[in-house]
Amino acid sequence: MYAEPGIIEKILRETGDTWAVVGLSNNRRRAAYGVADVLRRYGKRVVPVHPKAEAVGGEQGYASLGDVPFPVDVVDVFVRSELAGAVADEAVSVGAKAVWFQLGVVDEAAYERTRAAGLDMVMDRCPAIEIPRLPAGGGLR
Repeated sequence: MYAEPGIIEKILRETGDTWAVVGLSNNRRRAAYGVADVLRRYGKRVVPVHPKAEAVGGEQGYASLGDVPFPVDVVDVFVRSELAGAVADEAVSVGAKAVWFQLGVVDEAAYERTRAAGLDMVMDRCPAIEIPRLPAGGGLR
């Protein structure tokens, strides 16, 4: 398991409601699209980050995290493992509070760097799966 005890719940309930979803596009068949929909249903603002910079779900898209002109609380990463470390490093540089690597996205060195920089981190997990597992009450709709 790639999350310290309590970190998943902390990120989902307390870290903040602005989630940058790296890899999110308008392709409804991609996992990022479905997860973004779940996050929105639970009150999260979902900001698409994708090279195409498409608007998704009514939210303006950005080509990179550095292009997002407002603070991001959580960076949810839907890219291949070999690209994920650079995204985690960018999340640190833009001042995100947490990084979440999706199922199948694993980079242990990035995990260690991100934690060492003071960010909470989850790896190889999915918030759409974890939200229903939370104890009832407190912070999510």
